[in-house]
Amino acid sequence: MKMQTLTIHHLVKGEDLNHHRTLYAGRGAEWLVEAGFIAASDLLPPEYVLCLKIHGMTFTRPVEPGEVVRYDSRIVWTGRSRLIAYIRATTKGEQTVDGFITFVYIDDYGKSRPHGITIDAETDEEIELQQRAKLL
Repeated sequence: MKMQTLTIHHLVKGEDLNHHRTLYAGRGAEWLVEAGFIAASDLLPPEYVLCLKIHGMTFTRPVEPGEVVRYDSRIVWTGRSRLIAYIRATTKGEQTVDGFITFVYIDDYGKSRPHGITIDAETDEEIELQQRAKLL
């Protein structure tokens, strides 16, 4: 299966700010997980997708109130029951934050189960992201 990119947007409002009046990292993490979850649940029933681990979340730019953050997410690697998403957020065309998140496909009892999905990397960027994800 080819990698697919899904996009969501969030408007930064007063309740999303920290004491410096920029986007609170906790809210940014929430949105990062949400974007990854949407990519995973595009491939599998969402009631059986569980977030296992955030592997990294690096902010590269503060986000001000009133700005819109765009989250582009895609599943870049799959294992037997795992799916690893790469999420990249931008604001006004500049990277804001990026990171990898592992999700696991579970059964009705919360145990991992095979999903049967294989992701094919085609571009140099996709190959690099897949290789980075394999090392997590």
